Amino acid sequence: MTMTDTKEKFISQRLYSLDALRGFDMFWILGADEFFHQIGKATGSSFWESVSTQFTHPSWNGFHFYDLIFPLFIFLAGVSTPYSIGSSLSDGKSKQQLLLRVIKRGLILVLLGLVYNNGLQLRPLADIRFSSVLGRIGIAYMMANIIYLYGKEKWQTIWFAGLLIGYWLILKFTSAPGFPMGDLTMEGNFASYVDRTILPGKLSLGIHDTVGFFNNIPAISTALAGIITGIYLKRTDIEKQKKALTMAIMGMGSLVIAQLWNLDFPINKNMWSSSFVMHTTGLSLLLMAMFYYIIDVLGFQRWAFFFKVIGMNSILIYISGKFINWKYTTNGFFQWLIDWVGDPYNLIVLSLCMILVKWIFLYLLYQKKIFLRV
Repeated sequence: MTMTDTKEKFISQRLYSLDALRGFDMFWILGADEFFHQIGKATGSSFWESVSTQFTHPSWNGFHFYDLIFPLFIFLAGVSTPYSIGSSLSDGKSKQQLLLRVIKRGLILVLLGLVYNNGLQLRPLADIRFSSVLGRIGIAYMMANIIYLYGKEKWQTIWFAGLLIGYWLILKFTSAPGFPMGDLTMEGNFASYVDRTILPGKLSLGIHDTVGFFNNIPAISTALAGIITGIYLKRTDIEKQKKALTMAIMGMGSLVIAQLWNLDFPINKNMWSSSFVMHTTGLSLLLMAMFYYIIDVLGFQRWAFFFKVIGMNSILIYISGKFINWKYTTNGFFQWLIDWVGDPYNLIVLSLCMILVKWIFLYLLYQKKIFLRV
């Protein structure tokens, strides 16, 4: 992991819409979710409380807006692959060199996930949580990029579909011991059983981990969907307007497939079900189409600068909460304003001010061209 100045060549190869959409994705983790939670609490309005609910995760089956943030990030990591790994191949780097780079990045993300979950202090093995958000990103990124390096476009699509269908069939015709075949409850599904059996340490929910090991299988498909999209976006023989339209059509098609699959294999983030992959891929494609059309086709970029600043340091702002007391920092600058507003809206102001403080921090890094690269 290095903290480096970004080269102009690297900047020029990036899609503005890609960084902006990544920033839009991370904006909700930056603190926008808490803003809506506080509005719901302060107003007591059923409308705002229902909006606030969208920034929570369902306990098991179902889908809220908040469930999109994680898979969208993995999807966008895949979109960037043809612009990073693909460009390195074009520049003459060997596949073996890039394979080592991909494996290194994946393992670093897994290690960062361990640190994020458990800190740096020594703990008994039973108290360590090995599965993590960053670990899933690392594993999905690594495996999808290996497929990208050694598989042609046709095989990337076959892998995408094969992993989803294979995962569905495994869970459909297996279960945890003592449960009926195809049981998809938290206790009874085969993926959770595998995690309970082979993962050392603790699981986030005791009998299940929200980012378990076995369901990394369909997460690889999420990354592959992004890679396939990135390859298409990088083509120079297709008009930009057509690219945006095609992504939108494919997004709608994915949503239809997801709803049909949902009848037999429910949309479920905890299991990262195949229908969940298709649903979030569809939404990701629609968002990518919208951002690409507005920013890279129509050329309206200024409005997206706010999000781009976040997107250029997405991993940094995610892990920063473990090392920076953002609430303390925000109070240091804005306690006077928070006190002046008073109950019940002071916490809404606090959440807005915290977003501002984090964004200014990222903006200063952006101005210095300092970005955390893994």
